[in-house]
Amino acid sequence: MADLGFTAYRFSIGWPRVQPGGTGPGNPAGFDFYQRLVDELLNHGIEPWVTLYHWDLPQPLEDAGGWPERDTAYRFADYVTLVHSRLGDRVRRWITINEPWCVSFLGYGSGVHAPGRRESAAAVRAAHHVLLAHGLGVRALREADSQAEVGPALNLYAVSAAGDSAEDADAARRIDGLANRMWLDAVLLGTYPQDVVSDLAPISDFGHVRDGDMEIISSPSTFLAINYYSRYVVAAPVAVSPCDPAVASPWPGSENVRFVSREGVPVTAMGWEIDAPGLTETLLRVSREYPSIPLFITENGAALDDVVDHNGEVHDPERVAYLDAHLRACHEAISEGVPLGGYF
Repeated sequence: MADLGFTAYRFSIGWPRVQPGGTGPGNPAGFDFYQRLVDELLNHGIEPWVTLYHWDLPQPLEDAGGWPERDTAYRFADYVTLVHSRLGDRVRRWITINEPWCVSFLGYGSGVHAPGRRESAAAVRAAHHVLLAHGLGVRALREADSQAEVGPALNLYAVSAAGDSAEDADAARRIDGLANRMWLDAVLLGTYPQDVVSDLAPISDFGHVRDGDMEIISSPSTFLAINYYSRYVVAAPVAVSPCDPAVASPWPGSENVRFVSREGVPVTAMGWEIDAPGLTETLLRVSREYPSIPLFITENGAALDDVVDHNGEVHDPERVAYLDAHLRACHEAISEGVPLGGYF
């Protein structure tokens, strides 16, 4: 990385690695690894950006109910304090939670990610408690170091209606609410969008939200980290029917919305549409609707098949084209006034 001229490197701390029980003292061997990593980065002029949670929850905390349980958020705050006590003298920039949508809705809604649960109501509770953990983590870091720079990493998407109908527009509103606005509004405005709360009413009455929670969740972030991969094009259900809360879906309350693949649009090996203009659109939207917070791209890329030629080499024109297009999309956003501070 030093030879390539990198000035920053983002990595995540494995919570089970440094605090296997989810409570109590840390694991010295686990912390030794990260201390050596941070030291070597700094020795080579590379600034560490530390992500505190990237989906690995200590098993005892999951056994106690996991993220649908409020106590997990408090255990996260204790863990943040523990990590800072070991690395805070050398690390200035912190990311609290990576992609809370994935943690909540893939882990507890569709069951695609660990722990593989398929309970829409649990997914909604998990979403709030993951956000609460973010806010508590921000406060824990600021209490330990008033100069610490901290923010969440949200996976955001450009969302478009497949057609011009009011029904397709409502489908786009629903998915935009669950994918983007629910998280942005909570962290940056201290509220949940009322239309999203209404969409989720058949699943949850939000009784798990306590007085003061939203103030904690919206504790001021220094920056917003954005992970961008693709655009969602959505349409209304073919036949309108009530959503079934028992259906395993990462879109609670909007399980019937259809996701449309556009003809002629290139896709990755995972089937994700490649849409660089969507990155510009996302950056512009965030900077206009939530002004005055610096933005960083912390994830962007494509899963593409590698083909080894007869010389044992991999020529990677698709990935080169992908990165070129998305870096140009960032440049376009900057030229229009977006406060984009970096691209990882």
